[in-house]
Amino acid sequence: MFKYSLVGYDGSASSQEAFKLAIELAQACHGRVRVVSALQVTGAGADTCTLLMADSGAKRATELLAELKTIVPYPDHMVDLEVVPGSPGDVLLNQVKQQGIDHIVIGHTERGTLARWLLGSVSDEVLARAHVPVTVVR
Repeated sequence: MFKYSLVGYDGSASSQEAFKLAIELAQACHGRVRVVSALQVTGAGADTCTLLMADSGAKRATELLAELKTIVPYPDHMVDLEVVPGSPGDVLLNQVKQQGIDHIVIGHTERGTLARWLLGSVSDEVLARAHVPVTVVR
């Protein structure tokens, strides 16, 4: 079955459910889970963005690790965690190539028609572009 599942995590209820499902699958298949949170910084110069992302990324990773442990207990060796700068869809799809991911688990949050048109949907983008199985959790 799946040996290395990727979870796109943003702290939402649906991403928490996605994490729970990925852990259950990993335990059943003796696999691993990679949790990735995309960090977007806009409206600043390149140097400022680099500094903000490095500082914010390290802080966010520490907070995220503590948060994940409260959602569902898991053995430390089972989960990899990374905060990556960039747009969520691109970050997740790049992780598939770079890390040898064979399954994506992603949450889906309902938005109104206007918000979906303006902002798009990460789950829609991942479903359209992924070359590995994708499970969408609501």
